[in-house]
Amino acid sequence: MENNQTTFTRLADEAFLSLGAEQVAYVKAINLPDGAHAIGIFSADGKPMAAAPSIEVAQALIRQHDLEPALVH
Repeated sequence: MENNQTTFTRLADEAFLSLGAEQVAYVKAINLPDGAHAIGIFSADGKPMAAAPSIEVAQALIRQHDLEPALVH
């Protein structure tokens, strides 16, 4: 008789945070310290990388660095 069970391995927090680190950058609306609105660009582990004036500029910056943009809600 076959065993069709799937076994899952739990990733350590650090390993989970590094998933997509070299492929994806996340964007979300942010408020700058001076009160201006911008689009923040963040690495897969949540570290701020840059800010852009619009989503279009943020996506272009991300793609220029061979990453794929992903929107954070």
